[in-house]
Amino acid sequence: MVIMKPEKSLSTTMNARIMGSGKETLVLAHGYGGDQSVWDKLLPQLTQTYQVLVFDWSFSGAIKDPNTLFDPLKYSTYDAFSDDLIALLEELNLDSTVFVGHSMSGMIGCIASIKKPHLFTNLILVASSPRYVNSEGYEGGFDITYIEQLFSSIESNYDEWASGFPSVVIDKNDQESVKKFEKILKRMKPEIALSTAKTVFLSDHRDILEKVVIPCTIVQTTNDIVVPIQVVEYMKKMIRGESVVEMINTDGHFPQLTAPLKLIEIFDRVMKI
Repeated sequence: MVIMKPEKSLSTTMNARIMGSGKETLVLAHGYGGDQSVWDKLLPQLTQTYQVLVFDWSFSGAIKDPNTLFDPLKYSTYDAFSDDLIALLEELNLDSTVFVGHSMSGMIGCIASIKKPHLFTNLILVASSPRYVNSEGYEGGFDITYIEQLFSSIESNYDEWASGFPSVVIDKNDQESVKKFEKILKRMKPEIALSTAKTVFLSDHRDILEKVVIPCTIVQTTNDIVVPIQVVEYMKKMIRGESVVEMINTDGHFPQLTAPLKLIEIFDRVMKI
């Protein structure tokens, strides 16, 4: 007789954790190269007021066996990630959540909200962008030649690239945060890092913004090399639902690392505490 092993739940596979208590639920979704530990500075305060869900995406180095979970073909678009998010929330019986999506996760949350709007009351889009590559009439921040060089660097010497990239996207004066992200980044498998980078930096989700009806708070730092202010203005203009822009006076792409208290203040305003 063959005994079938039960498949792991999605929440187990994605290292999902629910902490704190409160009527409102915050869902914190990390971006490219990260894992749930990028939110660590926020959790002690957030969990005093809210129920908080953190988890790791399939590409994350924190996933125990990413090769069994991460299929490059499946995750070549944000659709698969949005389906994972929806399935995770449904498995945990969570709805009417406030979704906080950092970087790529902002657009993933937008897509999920179009598919299942009842799961979300607000979207907080932290350093997010619908498209990173410049095109006619649109300034995304990067020329395609730069993006191709980035892919080449990841492919040729991932460890060297992962040593330098954090100081590009995080304020160099905050060496603790730079080193933290470097450590997280180096836990990723190089082939998964390359595949996911292509999914992120070649994506174009400008067309979905007009379908987003959930209220959005667009969070932007004063100096983010990854997301120029023109992208923020474009998102504010194109999102169909009510949207506001919140600026944080810090450098870099990771305000949850460099300005956690300011980010919490924004969360509280959204939650109207």
